[in-house]
Amino acid sequence: MDQAQPVGRIDVISDVICPWCYIGKRQLERALELLEKQHLRFTVAWHPFQLNPDMPREGVDRAQYRLAKFGSLERSQQLDERITETAASVGLEFHLDRLTRTPNTLNAHRLIRFAGQKGVQDGVVEALFEGYFGNGADIGDDKILAKLGEEGGLDRDEVTALLAGESGLKEVAAADRMARNAGIQGGLKRRQFPPRVLMVGEASGPFSVTT
Repeated sequence: MDQAQPVGRIDVISDVICPWCYIGKRQLERALELLEKQHLRFTVAWHPFQLNPDMPREGVDRAQYRLAKFGSLERSQQLDERITETAASVGLEFHLDRLTRTPNTLNAHRLIRFAGQKGVQDGVVEALFEGYFGNGADIGDDKILAKLGEEGGLDRDEVTALLAGESGLKEVAAADRMARNAGIQGGLKRRQFPPRVLMVGEASGPFSVTT
């Protein structure tokens, strides 16, 4: 049987440190598989949104960050348990106890943009999500980003060169501002967007995508 030709594109606005975004990616993949059985194939493009746009470039200690954000380590651990259980329901294995840093994700988004230009964006997004939530990788570290980029299908030397310069920096920052100007905020559950735009955020139920 011939592979279905793309009938449209789904644009996803997300951050790679958003656990619900990784969970949402799995749900989206399941939905796309069902659609493809009906000969409806969509491509997916990933766009930047920083949950913590004011995060220092070196990131911060995760325990201290979450203590300040949620008021207690107990509350933080309860939320981690809930997220881990939800992730398991879609086949993901989270190890949030391995995380020691809450990173700045600007360079991770530059990497994702570069991967889109090279045709391996989904693989790189998957490697970043898995590296962070599965292995506790500090995805604010350029060396780790280069390693994960290679795992996702990029040339490591090219990634290293990219991150050493400023290529894509203005474009990522502009796209992030555009998302905020459109009303996207961290922790968003449900909003209406223009056709072909999907915000993957804090929601555990099915997605509704317009095309």
